[in-house]
Amino acid sequence: MQQHLAIFDPFENMRFGYRTCFLCGNTITQDQVTQVFPQWLMQEFDIAERPLRMLDQSVVQFQELQVPCCRRCQTQYVQPLEEQVQQASQQGVAGLRALDPKLLFQWLGKMFYGTLINELIKEQDPLIKPEYAVSEQPKMLMKFQAFFRVLQSIRVPMTFADFLPSSIFVVEVDAAAEPSRFEFRDDLTTMMVSLRMDNALIVCCLLDNELLKRAMRRVWTEVEPRKLQPIQAAEFSARVFYGAYLLNVIPDYLPRPAKPQDEVLVMDSLIDDITDVIFNPWENSAYAKMLALSWARWGVTQEDILQDPEHPMSMLFTPAGEFIEFPSIPGQG
Repeated sequence: MQQHLAIFDPFENMRFGYRTCFLCGNTITQDQVTQVFPQWLMQEFDIAERPLRMLDQSVVQFQELQVPCCRRCQTQYVQPLEEQVQQASQQGVAGLRALDPKLLFQWLGKMFYGTLINELIKEQDPLIKPEYAVSEQPKMLMKFQAFFRVLQSIRVPMTFADFLPSSIFVVEVDAAAEPSRFEFRDDLTTMMVSLRMDNALIVCCLLDNELLKRAMRRVWTEVEPRKLQPIQAAEFSARVFYGAYLLNVIPDYLPRPAKPQDEVLVMDSLIDDITDVIFNPWENSAYAKMLALSWARWGVTQEDILQDPEHPMSMLFTPAGEFIEFPSIPGQG
């Protein structure tokens, strides 16, 4: 196989450290790094010094999260990706929706993976040993290994045969109703990321081959053309996060054998066992717990949400399934 089509697998011997480029695996000096959260994003939303809590309960600032990255990967792959997303984000929701979803996957994936690498390096010397160390969970590592295979499309010319690795939703939020310009949330277990930039909320499951997007087609058809109130956006996000929690399959990715003249690596995807249930059953009580976390700032509790246990409270849809244009928030008139 041609060298530029070769895939690096850091999970084989757990090759994570300050001297291994996160993208190509080359040995580098410790001064060769790239920011997990790009400089332009930190400047635009003034988040460089904002705190972020890690799995071992240590707190770092956004600007402190860096990953080892050789100068070639930085200048040829990471920087151009950042520039394309920055340009799109300046056009707001329309710009982000017009962007090739593969680029959004790579961009969100780079931030998620960069955070993960920091967690893996920290596990070698944690402040407080996490209850479930990532490096001690084979199933999780398999998931991350599969994910990194397709994330290398940042560096390796790669096409995905009839699939996109992730479900990506770009939601328009009524920014005038919400003072917060930036929010970030990720979940390592479900491989979920959500990112709010002014009136654009991006919610993404990084490893599901768009299964979630298909499962949520009816809801997304209603939500996509509308501008959501912040409480509605929080509910939509909770639905996606809970859907990812129910996902019961792990996609795997295999490169097709490359011929000497090939310039692009073609990836196929397999889902382990076709007889498996793709999603575990929906449970209103578990969903309500997740929704209550998303709605905490509005003072809505799990008990409020489950007043009718068969039909959890919704700010998006009436019991008859019609979209609610102007939701009335409990206790707020």
